[in-house]
Amino acid sequence: MTALTALRSRPALAAPPMCALFGLALGAATYLLHGVSPVFERATNSSSSWIVWTALAGALIGRVRTAAACGALMMITTCVGYYVTSSLSGTFGTGGIPTALVWAAAGVVGGPLVGAAGWAVRREKGMRRHLGVALIGAVVAGEGLYLGLELRYWGEAAAFLGLGTVLTAALTRYRARETGPRPWLPLMLMPVAAAAYFGLEAGVLNALLG
Repeated sequence: MTALTALRSRPALAAPPMCALFGLALGAATYLLHGVSPVFERATNSSSSWIVWTALAGALIGRVRTAAACGALMMITTCVGYYVTSSLSGTFGTGGIPTALVWAAAGVVGGPLVGAAGWAVRREKGMRRHLGVALIGAVVAGEGLYLGLELRYWGEAAAFLGLGTVLTAALTRYRARETGPRPWLPLMLMPVAAAAYFGLEAGVLNALLG
């Protein structure tokens, strides 16, 4: 049996290499789109962009453990793709290594949660699904809080806050009849999770990255 046939017959085996390749491509694209236009740069050069793509990958995977593992793998390879491309372009030096390590560590910790959240939105019911929906919307809205409160980019902050709310509402409505009681709960949980994400990004990352 060839390797390709084995991957097709066992989707769980295909998921990690596909997530790794997509992560490398996403990281490279993030770097290469710097300066192309304000829209492209903000859409790619953001932690929430990486997280939403990772959640989507988790939603496409059949098993929660595989989704969680691939979440970490995709976040790490996205980081690798970004910094390898930066290095090949001559803009990455030894001074950037601590920053790269911080983002890689964030991927190791947060990647499994994001991958599992994406899996839960599509395949779970009840509270686990509510939490998955709230988490995905919160990272977008939380970045909006960071852009506004920390960087004073109020226009972009409003766009991210609105997008996070719309995303949460759309995911809440998705399969709402199958979700179980309190289908509106993610819309209440999302602002709390967004505030927590903002605190994490503004506090921990700012302290580590200076």
